[in-house]
Order: sequence, then structure tokens, then C-alpha cells
Amino acid sequence: MITDIEFFLVGLLIIVAVASSLMLVTQLFGMVSDRGIDNLDPPPAIFRVVMPLVRFVSFYITSNFSDKTLNKVEVMLQKNGCSFMLTAEEYWAGRFVLALVLGSLIGVGGLNVSGEVNWLFVIFGVLVGWVMPAVWIRDFKSRRNVDLIKNLPVYLEYLTMCVDAGLNFAGAIKQAVDKGPHGAMRNEFRVILRDINSGYTRAEALQRFEDRIGLVDISVFVRAVIQADKLGSSLKDTLSAQASQRLNERFQRAEKLAMEAPVKLIIPLVVFIFPLTFLILFFPIAMKFMDGGF
Repeated sequence: MITDIEFFLVGLLIIVAVASSLMLVTQLFGMVSDRGIDNLDPPPAIFRVVMPLVRFVSFYITSNFSDKTLNKVEVMLQKNGCSFMLTAEEYWAGRFVLALVLGSLIGVGGLNVSGEVNWLFVIFGVLVGWVMPAVWIRDFKSRRNVDLIKNLPVYLEYLTMCVDAGLNFAGAIKQAVDKGPHGAMRNEFRVILRDINSGYTRAEALQRFEDRIGLVDISVFVRAVIQADKLGSSLKDTLSAQASQRLNERFQRAEKLAMEAPVKLIIPLVVFIFPLTFLILFFPIAMKFMDGGF
């Protein structure tokens, strides 16, 4: 039998072990650096719940990945407009954490009656968690491109008015960033302004902007401004022409979508609307035949 003294010692050892574990975990999380976190935008929604664990894994594990792997992911994040939300280390850590968390949750949810783990559910959860960040980035890029194309004419109008008022290009960008609508275009103009203030020339900052975005509308605007800068043309006239052209293209894009709408409605009409219409029309006739005999 266990004596009172032995019971007390075992309880004391358990308390000391739990306290030591808590202190160790607290110390490990306390050592995690917020390296540049204050200068970043809020993390993506899919990472927000597990962000403390993501930073922990990022600090102790994924930061030791090779420079080639991290640089490749960093370029991918920049091209997709996510570099202000995540670092390359956090991206890899997020994939590992989501794979582990979803694999565990779906595996627990798929337990058999006997309590055995269904490994198919676990594998499915791990795959979903691993793929989710890549799917989110692809979706974020498409939504971001739509926002960029939509707000580009607005910012070109701001730049035209500011340059016409006597400001230089950097001052016009600063006013557009301060007064313009929130969104991806505002963030990109902030990056252009930061590059100019860091010592890049206007052409180099705009070229970096074009390389990050990779959209035709942005490329046309950048090349027109760089060409005007080289030839000494009026920047106001160039920006005004670009704003008018982008507005016309946006109107033509809206007209095209409006013309495509009837074609896209054919499938829902044939699959859902027409069968219900025929059912409503012919149901009374069929019932009358059935009551009166065929």
C-alpha cells in the first residue's frame, strides 16, 4: 500500500513536473522574436488562429531552411502581394502547422466506435492543411488583381491632379496614398514611394512595381511614364492620357461582362428553370389524365 508520505512525494513530483513543463514552454515562446511583425499587415485569416504556433515553428524550425528555398518562397509572396502579411519562414511554418492541426482534428472526428484511428481521415486532413495556404494565395492573387485593375484609374486621376497642382511624382504618389481608397493599389503605391525614398530612381521603382504585379494595364502605365521621363514629355499629359485610357478599358470590360451574362445564364435556365417550368405546366394536365383515365 502507498503510504501518505509516498503519496505526498508523488503528488509533489507531478506538480514540479507540470510547473517545469509550463515554465519551459513559456520560456520557449518568450524567446520567439517578433522579427518585423510590427511593420507587417495582419496575417491571413487561415493563419490567424494558429499564429502563435506558426511563429514558434517559424523561429525554431523553418528559419533553418536553405536560403534558396526561402528566397524562392519570398519571391512568390511578393508576386502575389502577400509579402506584407507573411514571411517565407511563416509560410512554411503555416503549412506544417495547418497540416498537423487539421490532420489531428479530422482524425479525432473520424474515430471508429471502438476508438481506433481511421488513417484515411488523418491523411485527408494533413493534405487539406498542407494545400490550404497555396489555395488561399492563389485566390488572394485573383481578388487582388481585380482590385488593382478597378482602382488604377482612380489613382491615375489623383496623380494627374497632384502633378497639375505643381507636385513632383513622389509628392503626387504620397498624396494619392494619403487620400486614395484603401486596397491593394494603395499598398503598391506605398511600396513605390518607399523605394523612391530608399534611393531608387523613378524608373527603377516603377520597374519593380511592374515586375511585382505582372498585369498588362500596369505594364502599359509604367512604360508610358518611363518613356515620358526619358523623352522629357509632360508628365501631366501622360498621366491624363493613361487615366482616360484605363477608364475606357474599364467601361469596355463592364460592357463585355454584361454581354456575356445572357450566355452564362443558359446553363442554369436549361438545368434548373426550364424543368421546373415544364413540371408546373404539365403536372395539372397529367393529374387530369390520371383521374379521367388514359
